[in-house]
Amino acid sequence: MDEIYFPPRELAVMSVLWRLGSATVAGVRDALEADLAYTSVLSALQTLEEKGYVRHEAEGRAYRYFPTVGADRAGTSALARIRDAIFQGSAERMFAQMVADKRLGRKELEQMRQLLAERLGEKP
Repeated sequence: MDEIYFPPRELAVMSVLWRLGSATVAGVRDALEADLAYTSVLSALQTLEEKGYVRHEAEGRAYRYFPTVGADRAGTSALARIRDAIFQGSAERMFAQMVADKRLGRKELEQMRQLLAERLGEKP
C-alpha cells in the first residue's frame, strides 16, 4: 500500500469530503473551520485530484468533488508515520499513550477491549 500524506490544508479539505461524501468548492469552503478564499479551496481540490485522491463530476456550472481514497486508508498511513516518528516504531507504546488519555470514556475503552479480543480470536 502506498503511503498517503496530506499537508494540513489538504487534510482539512479531505476531512470535509469524508464527512459529507461529496461537495462543491463552495460547499467545502463553507464546511471548513478556517476562512479560506474560494481560490485556495479550489487549488487544494485540484492538487488532490492531480494526486488521485479526489475526482469531480460536473453539476450545473460547478463541479462536485468526491474522495477516491477512504479515511481508513489515510488513517492507517498517518498512524504508521506517527508510530515510527514519535513512538520509535512501537505500536505498544502508541497504544499505551492512547489508553492513558483521560478523555476516553468507559464506552470507548470497552469498544477497544472488544476490538482487541476479536483481533486475538478470543470470545467476548
